[in-house]
Amino acid sequence: MFCFAFFRFSPFFLADKWQTVGRRLADGSQLKTSIMNITLRPVLSKNKSKIWYTFEWGKAANQRKASGIFTYAKPQTQIEKKHNSEALALLEVKKSELILERQSIGSAYIPSHKFQSNFIDFYEQYVTENRIYGNRHLENSLTQFKAFLAKDILAPIDLNESLALRFRKYLLDRFNGDTPANYFARFKKVVKAATKAGYYRYSPSEDIKAKANKNKKLKDHLEAPEYIQLIRTPCYHEEIREAFILCCYTGLRWCDVKPLDWTDIKGDQLKTRIVQHKTGEPLMITLHPTAKAILEKRRARLEEGVSEGKVFRLPSQDGSYKILSQWCKDAGVDKHITWHCARLSFSILLQDRNVDTATVALLLGHTSTKHVLETYKRHRPKDLTEVIQKLPCDFSENDKLEYFVKSVN
Repeated sequence: MFCFAFFRFSPFFLADKWQTVGRRLADGSQLKTSIMNITLRPVLSKNKSKIWYTFEWGKAANQRKASGIFTYAKPQTQIEKKHNSEALALLEVKKSELILERQSIGSAYIPSHKFQSNFIDFYEQYVTENRIYGNRHLENSLTQFKAFLAKDILAPIDLNESLALRFRKYLLDRFNGDTPANYFARFKKVVKAATKAGYYRYSPSEDIKAKANKNKKLKDHLEAPEYIQLIRTPCYHEEIREAFILCCYTGLRWCDVKPLDWTDIKGDQLKTRIVQHKTGEPLMITLHPTAKAILEKRRARLEEGVSEGKVFRLPSQDGSYKILSQWCKDAGVDKHITWHCARLSFSILLQDRNVDTATVALLLGHTSTKHVLETYKRHRPKDLTEVIQKLPCDFSENDKLEYFVKSVN
């Protein structure tokens, strides 16, 4: 109790009294700097063994900040006493830093303690704080940036436009399709965040556009007969088999099907995670009989009364890809099939049946037909032989050989 009283009434917890200081500038104007009073309020834990501390500079909810530091209310050992001593010293440092932060509001000055000396540390922190479930672009952009640098330390001052251009070229040399554009766009977001945090006056990557490697390597898709081949071929991981087939008949992405919940299924309608731009409501998809049969089969396995929870129990995306590749091989599908191919196949097969691009775009959750016309379309004909036969011919099948023999002679 004595310890708690000592902390509470010691000069350390008394509010610092600052006076407004007037300073005459060269141009004759008066600059007044008001330094805010910041107090440190101790809070005894429920079991009364520790004291936690909160910084306060007013009575409003946004005028207090937890320090995250505690001291032992009744230190028993030398270790606990040493902890208290170091904790109080650290509180003084954090208090000084907070005063600087409050003073710098509205000015161009940013206290040095707000900066990371290593840009990689800032990048990693940004990824941790902004990670999106089911989307690995941000995390992968960090992985590729580290591989590009081939070192673990990069001073913020060394990140310039030239380095950003070289990183974009690095991505374009190693990835196809939209992947390099996606990774570089995330890199630009991180640099923009660093600029707003005061690391740069202007973003070093602001004027560099993200580029995609279009038409370098066309992505494979499934044809209608290959749908049937997969349906008829068993897979040792039934969850992946049924989830992938569902995606083939709904156009769902990996990030849609992995968190899919039974509450998203309403009769023959499926509520997706895609929010329609105009209505602000989730996109609803009417289930194909095959997709509906898969869901009914899975629902029958549920315990009576269960109406919520994940529809599928899927492993990681990388783990799923390995199983998917083996399953396609077992089915005799000699193509490079990834999870995204289900969505691409969904779009292409609908267009093969003369479904207009506007409707396909709506089913995919796109606000325009741009992506359907550029990406989600057929790049290869179904049957080259059939296409060649469409060329004009002015003689019968029996006359072909005789006609050309006479021409040669």
